[in-house]
Amino acid sequence: MATKTEEPKTQKKKAHKQKETLPESIAGIAAVLVSGLFIITFVVQAFEIPSESMLNTLLVGDHVFVDRLTQAPKSFLGPLMPYGEIHRGDIIVFISPVTPDLHVVKRVIGIPGDRIHLKDGVVYRNGVALNEPYVVHSGHPSHFADNFPNVSFYEASGIPPEWPALVRANQQGEDLVVPEDDYFGMGDNRDDSADSRYWGFIPRKNIVGRPLFIYWSFDTPKDQYQHTGWGDRIGFVFHVVIHFFDKTQWRRMFHMVR
Repeated sequence: MATKTEEPKTQKKKAHKQKETLPESIAGIAAVLVSGLFIITFVVQAFEIPSESMLNTLLVGDHVFVDRLTQAPKSFLGPLMPYGEIHRGDIIVFISPVTPDLHVVKRVIGIPGDRIHLKDGVVYRNGVALNEPYVVHSGHPSHFADNFPNVSFYEASGIPPEWPALVRANQQGEDLVVPEDDYFGMGDNRDDSADSRYWGFIPRKNIVGRPLFIYWSFDTPKDQYQHTGWGDRIGFVFHVVIHFFDKTQWRRMFHMVR
């Protein structure tokens, strides 16, 4: 008597894998692009250090990722976002109060309510001299900058009147009091830093974020940022390509900014 042949139990039919359609592929790519755009717009952003004002913490040619989220001004999103307070000693990136298209990096010396003055190059905050191991001096001290505030210097130097007027309005004795929603910032290279001593307070709304770490550093001439012509820019790109390996400062890669 004939019997029906049974298929082995281990034999399974292969599931047919459905190919991704063109619209699905486009949607996937778009999602990746949108996510990347969101991250570089609202979370982190890349900046290059153009000047020596933050030596030796940050060098010319350092490329840093900046945390735009935790230090950003609070918005309607409120408790949904991990906002953080700005503390004394923080390094911040902000839009220059005097040159709106320029991003600047400085260290926070005074927060709202702090009393600041300098005497012979020493910073006093709320009456206490600061210990600043990160500070360097390039050998070109300014009597005015080392003894601040000094309204008479402003009046004699031709600086626009807004800052001297603010100094007078916020000065108490020998101290300058940092107003609400403003900050006082200085460069670590004290003898070669255009900072709050020269152009005023940093508005809270101008603060972009906080540098996290150096993701790449290239040995760059300190005046490179002044060469803005297309020929100079293209020439420097070729210079980077040719000297990528021998002029990349490898020891600074992934160095945390503090």
